[in-house]
This record gives sequence, C-alpha cells and structure tokens, in this order.
Amino acid sequence: MSNANINNITTSAVRAGINTDKHHGAVVAPIHLSSTYSLKGFNEKREFDYSRTGNPTRALFAQAIADLEQGSVGIVTSTGMSSVHLICQLLSVEDLVVIPHDCYGGSFRLFTHLAKRGLFKLIVVDQNDQNALAQALAQKPKLVLLESPSNPLLRLVDIEEVTKACHKVGALVAVDNTFLSPALQQPLTLGADIVFHSTTKYINGHSDVVGGVLVTKEQELGEELAWWANCIGITGSAFDSFLALRGLKTLPVRIKQHQKNAEQVAAFLKGHPAIDAVYYPGFEDHPGHDIAKKQQAGFGAMLSFDVKGGVEAVKKLFANLTLFTLAQSLGGVESLINHPPTMTHAGMEEAARLEAGITDSLVRISVGIEDIADILADLAHGLEQSQKA
Repeated sequence: MSNANINNITTSAVRAGINTDKHHGAVVAPIHLSSTYSLKGFNEKREFDYSRTGNPTRALFAQAIADLEQGSVGIVTSTGMSSVHLICQLLSVEDLVVIPHDCYGGSFRLFTHLAKRGLFKLIVVDQNDQNALAQALAQKPKLVLLESPSNPLLRLVDIEEVTKACHKVGALVAVDNTFLSPALQQPLTLGADIVFHSTTKYINGHSDVVGGVLVTKEQELGEELAWWANCIGITGSAFDSFLALRGLKTLPVRIKQHQKNAEQVAAFLKGHPAIDAVYYPGFEDHPGHDIAKKQQAGFGAMLSFDVKGGVEAVKKLFANLTLFTLAQSLGGVESLINHPPTMTHAGMEEAARLEAGITDSLVRISVGIEDIADILADLAHGLEQSQKA
C-alpha cells in the first residue's frame, strides 16, 4: 500500500507497511521468506511467483522508499553498489558517462574499471568546476552521476541547476543520496531521474543490514531497471528488506539527534588546535553552505577533518578513542570513525585520490546518537593524544 497521500515524511516513514496484512490483520508487515509462490493454475501467475523477481516484503520496502523520495518505482538491491551497477545496465559501449572526481571510492572503482573493459566511455570531472563540467556535457553523455554531499569531503553541487544542464544535452541524472537520506533531501523533486542509496547506512540505521535501493522518477525507466535487476539477479532478500523497513520507521527521529550532535561536534573541531581544517556544510563559510540551505532540509551528520601531524597523528587518534569505532560504513546509531585513504577510498589510485583532496591526514566521522558529552570527551582525549610526541 502506498503512502503517497501522506505529506509529512515522518508520518510516511513510521506508517510504511503498517496495517497492510490482508490475511491476519498483523499491524506490522510480516516477513515472507518463501523463495517461490504457487500459480493459481496453468499459466496463471499471482502477483508474486519467484522471490528474485518479486517478494511481498521487498515490495513494501521499495514502495516506502519510493514514497519518501516522491518517485514512481523503487527497486531494492542486495547492496548499495549493486544499485550503482544496476544503473550501468542502461549503458552501451558507445555511451559516455560523467562522474565526479571525488565520489565514493566504490563508485569510482566500479565506473573506472568497467570503462577500462570498454563497457562505456568515461569522463571524471570536478563538478564544482563549471567550465570543466560544461566541457564534459558538451560531449553529450548518456549518464551523469552526482553525489551531494560528496564522500568524504562534503562538497555540494546544485542538483537542480546541474540536472537542467544535463537534460539539455539529453543526459540522465542519477544522484547518490546516501549521506542525507530522503529525510533531508529528495533529488527527484530537484529534477533528477534516478536516486539511489546504500540502505546499509541511515535508512536502516543500525549497522546490521547490507543493502541498496534505487528509485526512478518515471515509471518506464523504473520498469526497465526492474527488468534488469531481475535479469542479473541483484535484488535484495526478504529478511534484509524486513529489517531495513523496521529501521526506516525511526529514520526521521534518528536524523534529528544525529544532526544535533554533529553540529556540536563540528563546532568543537573547528576551533581545536589539533585540527587543520573541518569539512561540514553547516558552517557559513563552507563553499556549499548556501546550496545546502537551498536543497537540503538539514546539514546531515557526516563531517571530515584534517589532523595536524599527518598519518602518524591519525594513528594516535584512532588508538586513543574508546567511543568512536574505527570501521567502514556510516549512518548507524553508533559513532564511527574512518580513514578514507586506507578504507573507503583505498580502491582509488593515489594520484586520483590526491587530486580529489583525499590526503593521508583526512579523517571522516559518522556522528552517532550517543550523549553529546561522551562524544566530545572521546574526541577531546583522542585529539590530545594525537599531538604528543
């Protein structure tokens, strides 16, 4: 059942899948683990026949995200990267793709390696450089990938303006919305054709599911991608969909606390003597601050910073933290810390990584919902120790 008639995103998230059970009246949508479904008779399929193609639990979750993103078709995939790979099924060997030079390392690795195999042509560009972007668009790409805010440096692009320029040359626009979730940004309402997420992150929010989701603005494009998702076998499992749907219900309230904590963490770091620079769009002097105010409902809970003393100081920082966990991923209720050069962006060649501004002194944090006093005390101790000889 669609919640498209509900305007408030908090209500829509909470109500996703509620009271949809037609058999027993279960308030919470049940999980359907069956791999296959009986036909009514010879060549008479029901709504679902095989779980790779369609599953009731997955369908509810897909519709919930489509509603939140104000799109037409939602497709749940096995991972965030399989959502990106699904988009690539739209491309042929003569098609041109434009991606940002500072996108998530997994996306960068996928596009660059598929291009090397000759599956499509590729341009990697600084999308904040208007001249460079204009030159890339002049070559009439089939697809333009946007990531705003970017991972890990929180750079922003004006999704509406860039999408208009892309559409003028006939390009599809796909936006990675993982850092903000539909609670804070809806790229389809800004003109994008596709929005995708790693549901592993904020949408699930509890670091116990790996998954992805893709939503299209237009029905026809969604049906084409759904066909490919079934064809190549990357659809998500029923159990993961059930858990992610459960996590989704608290997304808006979690995001409020995440953001509240992140704002205080950013302010603390900005004036700290162990920090060279802090990258956080909530600062008025951040280059993307005005864009964030225009297209986002908040500044998010991701930020990054450069530690004085380089990689050795970073090592000391990590060794002296007890609350922040050194781990991949983001968006869980717990605070996580990450070293992009050796973790999320390790798949990038060093030259490309440095060109994107991802230096060895860079640290990325996903601010959790723990008590802010504990978060700040942990960072204060770690940063103090990072500067000791």
